[in-house]
Amino acid sequence: MAQKISEDTNVTLDLKTIGLIVGGVVSLTSMYFVLKSDIALAMEKPEPEVSKIEWSYKDELVRSEISNTNEKVLGLEKSVEEIKEQLNKIDERLYEISKQR
Repeated sequence: MAQKISEDTNVTLDLKTIGLIVGGVVSLTSMYFVLKSDIALAMEKPEPEVSKIEWSYKDELVRSEISNTNEKVLGLEKSVEEIKEQLNKIDERLYEISKQR
């Protein structure tokens, strides 16, 4: 059976439940106003821009890392060429040895 809610309906709540409801409403409203003030403050104070000195230091760091990486790649290319030359020599020697047998 479904009960109908009307003006004569009695709702009984204990003091603990009423306290929890009031506390929840108070905490939600305080959180709303704190969030609203934080948003207003964030809109007024934008983050400072990166200074010229900071930008130049970062640019110099990036450029030095690129040059270091380039030097390492060139060194690896030389090593690979040396290894290829040694492999060619070994291949020629093996061919000569197999030809003599």
